[in-house]
Amino acid sequence: MEMSRKFICFLGVSLLLFFWANRKGFAQKDSLRVPSRQDTSVNHSISYYRGQRDLVDEVLLLLHKDINSRLDSSGGGNTRVHLSLSPIIEYTLATEFTGGIAASCSFLGSLDSLTNPSTFLGAVKYTQKQQFLLPIQSSLWTAGNKFVFLGDWRYLYYPQDTYGIGGFTTFADRYTVTYKYLRFYQFALKHIGEFFYMGMGYQLDYHWDISESGVAPGKITDFQTYGFSKASASSGIALDLLYDSRKNSLNPVAGGFYGNLEFLQNSRALGSTGTWNSVILDLRKYIGLPHQNLLAFWLYASLTLTGNPPYLDLPGIASDSYNNTGRGYEQGRYIGKRYIDLEAEFRFGISRNGLFGGVLFCDAGSVTEMTTNRFETILPGIGAGLRIKINKFSGTNDCFDYGFGIRGSRGFAGNLGEVF
Repeated sequence: MEMSRKFICFLGVSLLLFFWANRKGFAQKDSLRVPSRQDTSVNHSISYYRGQRDLVDEVLLLLHKDINSRLDSSGGGNTRVHLSLSPIIEYTLATEFTGGIAASCSFLGSLDSLTNPSTFLGAVKYTQKQQFLLPIQSSLWTAGNKFVFLGDWRYLYYPQDTYGIGGFTTFADRYTVTYKYLRFYQFALKHIGEFFYMGMGYQLDYHWDISESGVAPGKITDFQTYGFSKASASSGIALDLLYDSRKNSLNPVAGGFYGNLEFLQNSRALGSTGTWNSVILDLRKYIGLPHQNLLAFWLYASLTLTGNPPYLDLPGIASDSYNNTGRGYEQGRYIGKRYIDLEAEFRFGISRNGLFGGVLFCDAGSVTEMTTNRFETILPGIGAGLRIKINKFSGTNDCFDYGFGIRGSRGFAGNLGEVF
């Protein structure tokens, strides 16, 4: 009970710090203007790009080509479409070695000066643990940012280690759950004020061909205690309130703020295995430092309000949209009916031409216990990462991070675009 009270206080203080850090942005309307195309990170002057390098430039130089020809043919980086393609080679505790290809597309859907860049992020991955992953995320802005359409679609075949529910599980509790998974999330939001959007969407999480393996004879797993089934579905309607003043979601710059509040109601009438609801809070703030360095803060909370989500839909480490929270821990290492995570990141340049950068990060999370439904542990993590510029026009970085958690948890994480 005492730890639960401490974590509630911790969450309250965190929220106050987030809104205090952004107090000027909410108080001064002029500072909340929608950036013009000339201000956005996908559009700069020709002189700016002549001083910047990305991996495409390096390849052109190896081939003895003029890198400025990219600027001449693209109008100084002001084309409406920017594509990035990168091989994926990574190692995590959840997947072991992973290979694949990641791609991003950033484009302007309208020549209107108020329109934000739209983005698609996709990847095809295959892992040493014989897991297959096909994720696609999208953010589509209409002219003048009147509407934004957000999508998150995935197919997975995924043998995954699981440890049970709560923050006290150990590596001795590990066994494997194998399943196939389909995710379909689609939202439509309308502009209602300066950087504010409101709307609704549909969310489907469907798992099938679920099986357990590696369980010691006679042992009853937390999955079995919670309610094992061969298939499960979470199908529901979500209400969404969004505030987003970031100029580029792939690589946010100083002064940006992102806030998202979502209420989800899953219902048997829509095909859900059970009736349950939850709320998700996602807050991110970016503060500029000298020499174009950056401090970034992230608060993520996924809280079941009533009912019981299927075991494989319980929130926990890396259960956010891009599976990024809790670096230093295996995905799903700790799960519960409620999950809170707070992260901070220092981003800095390594090379003057922008090709290489780095980050230092720390995080602290917690999940509720199965028997008490209270927060009783804090799960800290620290680490560092390397950034390599893939596309200087869209600001897309290839991100390689290595993090450490407690009880021997550690591992690599890879992303195309910044972690948050």
